[in-house]
Amino acid sequence: MITELSHVSIDVPDLEAAARLLSAKYGLEVGARMENAEQGVRLAYVELGNGRIELMEPSRPDSPVSKFLERNPKGGIHRVCLGVDDVAKAVRAFGENGVRVLGEGKPQHNVAGAPIAFIHPSDFLGALVELEQHKA
Repeated sequence: MITELSHVSIDVPDLEAAARLLSAKYGLEVGARMENAEQGVRLAYVELGNGRIELMEPSRPDSPVSKFLERNPKGGIHRVCLGVDDVAKAVRAFGENGVRVLGEGKPQHNVAGAPIAFIHPSDFLGALVELEQHKA
């Protein structure tokens, strides 16, 4: 059911400063800046061929990224995103195994409009995991 590692999300206090650092020190190119109003974040990706690094900064004070940065002011790894063929089917199957999904089952979408869901960290070795549906 889980088919790939899609990306690792790093929350940063300043997206532009993070992009400059990754370019200057590592030669990484940070792609187009986007906003996901539903999640309350501005973001951009570093494409690596076999996965991506997602950089996120908050666009509003009540976003999960804002809360993460309150505890980790310099930023850090927020979550790992795993690709699945069908988010709803994966959530049902994992739920049958006792896995808790955050957000009370409300549909959520990423910046590209694909369905996503979040697994409770206690149910995945202490890590927050995002499930992201592949494009058909």
